[in-house]
Amino acid sequence: MKRFDYFEPPTLDDAIELMQQANGRASFMAGGTDLLVEIKEHIRLPDTVINIKKIPNLDYLTYDDVTGLKFGALTTMRAIEISMLVQEKYAGLAQAAREVGSIQIRNRATVAGNICRASPSADTLPSLIADGAAVKLYGPNGERTILMEAFFTGPGKTVMAEDEVLIEIAVPPPPPHTGKVYIKHGRRLAMELATVGVAVALTLEDNICKQVRLVLGAVAPTPIRVPKAEAFLQGKIVTDEAILAAAKLTQETARPISDVRSSAAYRSEMVYVLTQRALKNAVERAS
Repeated sequence: MKRFDYFEPPTLDDAIELMQQANGRASFMAGGTDLLVEIKEHIRLPDTVINIKKIPNLDYLTYDDVTGLKFGALTTMRAIEISMLVQEKYAGLAQAAREVGSIQIRNRATVAGNICRASPSADTLPSLIADGAAVKLYGPNGERTILMEAFFTGPGKTVMAEDEVLIEIAVPPPPPHTGKVYIKHGRRLAMELATVGVAVALTLEDNICKQVRLVLGAVAPTPIRVPKAEAFLQGKIVTDEAILAAAKLTQETARPISDVRSSAAYRSEMVYVLTQRALKNAVERAS
């Protein structure tokens, strides 16, 4: 392992100052489940590691019927997974957190770290985008908030500046009669990266689709929404025929590649299958 300087700043301002002094050669660490592995394997070679664990007031999870769900940068996957409130109101996010690694990993890994890693196959990203989540960043010029669907620019890349740190994730409250689903497909049933991920948040009103957000993971350089399928379902009764048509539109939107986990053709077929399953489950939950 490459040697690096290690700091545990007591405040956000101290963390930002350390990052600026490192001139782009530092990495923030929260859970460290990705970072430490990549350092050991010489994928990332920071001169400085800045652990934000000692910064107070970043480990929380709150909900309000007006502002929705908010949780801090140090909130773990396990905290999201076992929260009864999250399971009730954000079932897709709870399922996505449950899909990440092993229980030992989820006790350390943070959702904020999963977001900042910006992997196309990251499990929590499609569900958070489907839920309309936003992230709050802190840097030398103060705070700014960005919708998650505009946060990712490519594999491992985001709009976050080098001297900014993600401090909070905010998710709007779900409307009544909303079904939220995340379905992941991989080569194994557990501890596996997604070959395809599909997230749906669907709201019904008198059995008619009032609102729907459909997001794909692992089939493009970033998680992607499917506006054609969303527009097709809007205002319709979500019949089996409508679900099949929406799944076909979703399949046409995906831009999968072939890699060690799957061929592009197989990923495309799984998008079609999993979208049908996710939409049917979302309708059932919304009803």
